[in-house]
Amino acid sequence: MEAIQYKCPNCGGSLEYRADIQKFGCSFCLSEFTEQEIKLICSDNENTDLSLQTESEPHAGDSQNVFESGNIYSCSSCGAQIMSDDNTAATFCVYCHNPVILKGRLSGTYKPSMVIPFSVERENAVSLFRQTIMKKRFVPKDFRSEQTLEKMTGLYVPFWLADCRVRAHLSATGKVTRSWSQGSYRYTNVKEYQVSRGADIRYTGIPADGASKIDDSLMDAIEPYDYSKMQQFSMSYLSGFLADKYDVDKGGVFGRIKEKADKATNEIMDSSVTGYSSVSVHNRSNSIIRTDWNYALLPVWFMTYSYNGKMYEFAVNGQSGVVAGIPPLSVKKLVLYCAAVFAVLTVLLALGGFLLF
Repeated sequence: MEAIQYKCPNCGGSLEYRADIQKFGCSFCLSEFTEQEIKLICSDNENTDLSLQTESEPHAGDSQNVFESGNIYSCSSCGAQIMSDDNTAATFCVYCHNPVILKGRLSGTYKPSMVIPFSVERENAVSLFRQTIMKKRFVPKDFRSEQTLEKMTGLYVPFWLADCRVRAHLSATGKVTRSWSQGSYRYTNVKEYQVSRGADIRYTGIPADGASKIDDSLMDAIEPYDYSKMQQFSMSYLSGFLADKYDVDKGGVFGRIKEKADKATNEIMDSSVTGYSSVSVHNRSNSIIRTDWNYALLPVWFMTYSYNGKMYEFAVNGQSGVVAGIPPLSVKKLVLYCAAVFAVLTVLLALGGFLLF
């Protein structure tokens, strides 16, 4: 199968979406194009009938290899074969390094309805990563190296966005305590009130990533995204970045959606109970009575680092620049630091004892 590529109409070079100028640029002739111009210039790509390229949902126990399952694509620039896993939707040709979008990976139920384009460029993402993570004292020496930072890659992560309607109820006992002194006596008056709250709450765009290979807590840590910047999906935004399609469906992420909805609902309900000295909740119930789904691709700068047989994952929100990830701890550095501190303290104590004597 042939891969889709976006070419510059002036020189034939590859077009990539540039986060810094929010336009599509050619690195060869330095031409720049808006999204509207790209849709007109590359109308053949934009109007590709993806219904003819539909891939079916994944099935457990599917033993097809990459050749049998159609995971070999031809690069339209150099003719080389591009091998991909089942979930890759956009990648790069390993021979000519041109960005390619794989037909059929974003079709049918796998076609996103929306996308948030990258607004944080790579240099800025690396700078934010340095400021937040790499300044830690006890990270391994090569963790700060340029070779490590070269692994940072722009990835469009598949997300399910859920619009939920939640019916909530809370019952509790509220106490109002008043104390005063009169003469040599101390008086305390306690009044109890039965508290009941009910609400019908609507949430828009509760996110949960649909990629099994990415740590869910890492994606949660870089939220939120500004949905006002959401665009109708166009394959052109993927040019120059990696992209995955989902391999965890709506049913697989519903538990996480409900957990987020419950947490937000409990905070809203609790905040409505005011004016009491103390509150004891007896019962609360949250029921999601309707969920509408949207499938979108959201921008993430992603990096992995292997240390002592363990893989560490880091992410930078490609829109807001929020950084998340737990850096590795160099035990050797920590031991040397503790030894140095101990040696200094020993010298100071010895010197203090000598002066006292």
